[in-house]
Amino acid sequence: MTDADVQASFAAVLVDEWVAAGVTDAVVAPGSRSTPMLVALAADSRVRVHVVLDERSAGFVALGLGAATGRPAPVVTTSGTAAVELHPAVVEADLAGVPLLAVTADRPPELHHVGAPQTVEQVGGYGAAPRLTLEPGVPVAATAHTWRALAVRAVAVATDGPLGPGPVHLNLAFREPLLGQPDPALAPPRDGRDRWTVGSRPVPSAVDAAVLGSLVMRRAEGGIIVAGAGAGDPQLVLDVASALGWPVLADPRSGVRVPHQRVVAAADALLRGGPVAGWEPTAVLRLGRPWASKVLAQWLARPRPELVDVLVDPTGRWSDPDQRVTHVIAADPVGVCRALLARAGDGGHVASRWAARWGRAEAAAQKAIDGALPGPALSEPGIARRVLRAVPEGSVVVASSSMPIRDLEWFGRPRAGVRVHSNRGANGIDGVVSTAIGVALSGAPTVGLLGDLAFVYDAGALLWAARRPVECTLIVVDNQGGGIFSFLPQAAALAPERFEAYWGTPHGLDLVALARSYGVDAEEVGDLDALEAAAARPGPGLRVVVARTDRQTNVEIHDRVNAAVIEALNEEFAAK
Repeated sequence: MTDADVQASFAAVLVDEWVAAGVTDAVVAPGSRSTPMLVALAADSRVRVHVVLDERSAGFVALGLGAATGRPAPVVTTSGTAAVELHPAVVEADLAGVPLLAVTADRPPELHHVGAPQTVEQVGGYGAAPRLTLEPGVPVAATAHTWRALAVRAVAVATDGPLGPGPVHLNLAFREPLLGQPDPALAPPRDGRDRWTVGSRPVPSAVDAAVLGSLVMRRAEGGIIVAGAGAGDPQLVLDVASALGWPVLADPRSGVRVPHQRVVAAADALLRGGPVAGWEPTAVLRLGRPWASKVLAQWLARPRPELVDVLVDPTGRWSDPDQRVTHVIAADPVGVCRALLARAGDGGHVASRWAARWGRAEAAAQKAIDGALPGPALSEPGIARRVLRAVPEGSVVVASSSMPIRDLEWFGRPRAGVRVHSNRGANGIDGVVSTAIGVALSGAPTVGLLGDLAFVYDAGALLWAARRPVECTLIVVDNQGGGIFSFLPQAAALAPERFEAYWGTPHGLDLVALARSYGVDAEEVGDLDALEAAAARPGPGLRVVVARTDRQTNVEIHDRVNAAVIEALNEEFAAK
């Protein structure tokens, strides 16, 4: 058996074990040094292999697959700067808790530090982001008994590790020649197909019991639940809200923002002024990741000496930028909700004047938002509201950071049957097109809602995208630049030409023509009705829909809608 055969056997074993652990998809970028892995993946019909030219895009396609399925998708690159290009996706996977296998081919040790081409220090190149970095060295027959454990450990840590789902880095060195024949006898399949390594999620401890008891003691007395991405089982969260008599401030990524008497969607507008901004909770239960809303964060951060403020996170991460929480429970939100229901008794509905007031405020706000939006004319709040309403049951909406996810969060009505994803780990706008394609490759009808700069930044992801078997519509809000910056003090304080050069950054591109240059169907729509029709049919194939808005007008519409909500609240609670 040649050295090349050993390397081929090693690669085949990794793929076989990944499949046994649940991997269904892999993303690969072309390259030479990664040949053993590419050949092994191509030879295994159980894996769908997606070829992406740009490694940065490939990383985010794999991220989208992991976010949609909960299973890591290996993303395979050659050595050198190709490996470096995965860094943004690895960082996002870490901070967002998305399983990912970053598989980077490398030169053997003798080619390091001697000026060999495409050779950089890849181990440690992703900093502290990986949950685990594995560098097994050039495969040799003497270590064949370790290969299966290596492969399954990578998947187990990426999926169920003690820090929660996230990226694992496998840096795999290969020597030339790179083409060989795998020998099944070198590392035969183990008996049975059960995984060797199985993770488990923590449950509330005895120490947490007193904290949960203090929350239940405040039943119907002014507590709130703040639900974000990763809040757990939506029905359990609603059951807890009903049992405690508390409202749920549910962001669109939580899965909890469904039509329900306890659900509050318009929290950002409600807390910008008027009577609701003065309401004082006695307890806060934070499930999942924070909202994007600065208004909600500032309201929660107000000093309240008697407040019981509990953050639940299965990994024990201190997701509290304002440093106001009083307790952190390192447990699965599902377990916490079950424990709360058990302590609350029968878990039935508790009448609550406090929750009823929030319900009245939510109804008034939703009516005011509808009345303040400018009819069928295109506006960014209106686009977000209509898109969320229009997408078919079972769809996924992938929203870009900056304004699209905020507009969904602030103005999206509650609805069931739709999942919302956004790369809010690092909150970057890079890789959004690729992420949406990755989500769509999981088989879910997908609608991406992007700003123009996010679209242009990742336009290279459209290469070959028209050939992919997806149902994906990318709705691009084209306001000729960075719309979120128009809400900042710089917009008013600086000379217009300076603001435009450094913050507004108009791109001056025809986005329909840009998409078509990659062979992707594209069109521009002129009103919300046409946009809603496009969002209602996200497939087959990939297409781009452009909706033009104006940045200054957008700021004015946001201000008008928020003012209308405050006026409605003042009327609703004036004499009641």
